[in-house]
Amino acid sequence: MYEVELKFLFDEPVADISSRARTLASAGDGEKSRTVRSVYFDTEGHTLKKAGIALRIRRDGRRWVQTVKLKRLASIGLSQVGEIEIAAPGGKLALDAIPDEAVRDQLRQHIDGMPLKPICETVIRRTTFEVAVGSGTVAEIAVDVGAIQAGNHSAELREVEIELVRGEPRDLFDIARVLFPSGSARFSTLSKSARGYMLAETGRIEPDVAPRNAEPVALRSELTAEEGMRDILRECVAQILPNVEVVERLDVPEGPHQLRVGLRRLRSAMSIFAPVARSPELERLDKEVAWLAREVGALRDLDVAGGEIVGDEIALHPDETSLQVLAKCLEADAARQRTEVRAVLGGSRARTLLLDLVCFVETRGWLVLGELEQTARLAAPLTELSREALEKRWKKVARHARGIASLDIEQRHELRKELKKLRYTIEFFSPLYPGKRVAVMVAKLKSLQNVFGSLNDVAMVRSLLSRKDLIPSDDVAMQRAVGWILGANEARAETGWAGAKRQWQELKQAKPFWR
Repeated sequence: MYEVELKFLFDEPVADISSRARTLASAGDGEKSRTVRSVYFDTEGHTLKKAGIALRIRRDGRRWVQTVKLKRLASIGLSQVGEIEIAAPGGKLALDAIPDEAVRDQLRQHIDGMPLKPICETVIRRTTFEVAVGSGTVAEIAVDVGAIQAGNHSAELREVEIELVRGEPRDLFDIARVLFPSGSARFSTLSKSARGYMLAETGRIEPDVAPRNAEPVALRSELTAEEGMRDILRECVAQILPNVEVVERLDVPEGPHQLRVGLRRLRSAMSIFAPVARSPELERLDKEVAWLAREVGALRDLDVAGGEIVGDEIALHPDETSLQVLAKCLEADAARQRTEVRAVLGGSRARTLLLDLVCFVETRGWLVLGELEQTARLAAPLTELSREALEKRWKKVARHARGIASLDIEQRHELRKELKKLRYTIEFFSPLYPGKRVAVMVAKLKSLQNVFGSLNDVAMVRSLLSRKDLIPSDDVAMQRAVGWILGANEARAETGWAGAKRQWQELKQAKPFWR
């Protein structure tokens, strides 16, 4: 059987979480507390871990239980794990007693006669609350506080699991909204066994916080439009979540950059699939994602202006002190903006949005009950939708590129946006098409995008450096630096623009690979 659950790490007082859970449990089976000790076993070479299998013996009260957990289904936030439990008298492993023959054979194959040994252990004080919500949904809230131990290492763990007993998975998200009204918790994306292995190997139970780039989506031609949409949206949200944490905890420019990329990719994907998944919830989330992208974008612009554009000029002209003064001014403003963005990301609106996005992706939140036409659209072949989406994006680019040599600033800006949308669409659907043909077109598209990126930087820097609250009009040194940056930046952009017509022709000659 599969267990379906939401898991969160939390920092606020346990009493507050338990109080809210107690309120929800008023219609359920009350509150129970006990100490749970689990020992995880594997071979010396961790063959079970490599196969995505966790094998444990757990003492739950007076009972000993043996559990085999199989590979998780692909998801973000919502955990779906295959699980087989049997009694384990005396706390002894009993692999031959596993009732599922296929699982028994799978374990024997991976273990291959090698001895099993304890890898890690968890000792948790677990308080559970059975709750009834929605129309017939029953769930168990488990508030876990304790420690993971592996060898000489030990680490505290504070986690809430909301496990579906029966009913609708989306109701788990409603429970989470009550438990964490301010959105203070964050998704727990690792199992306890995974944390234990990590503790044994690294002395930590959490990976380092680091920017996460977009990753390819392993699309297959036999997927339906809905399945492809789910996988693409899932990857977009999977990029957003860790980069939120990066922005909150680190001062690295790559965090806001990758977060903005993730938000833009998500909006692009929503636009691509809007024809098949039109729904009020899709429209609402799109507006909320646009709001968050604007908030993050202001910080990213300051990072680019100070760290890249002005920084490059300082590297070329280290003796020009006015540039260094401008860089420090932009750095200070970026620090202020970073504080504001962190407040936004930690606020209830952004936290609610992140929870809503995961709910939308993992519980088919786009469905409009009773709309048969939507059902048919969702069931259409993904390859058909991909061709239509790519063709639509390509035609928009071609329309905006007419008379490219004579486009004014606003027209260039519109073309830049369409090129970016085309790039995202190609990246999403590229696994469905011959790699070499895709690569040729992407290479030429990147070259043209670089030209338009420089033009966008010119507009962004001009707007930023015209702010009177940032650049005093009576500061001669600062005004000199502003003039220097604007002149150098615009000169480089115009030089690049001179080749735009040629690069556009080269892109057209690459021929659309989806036709």
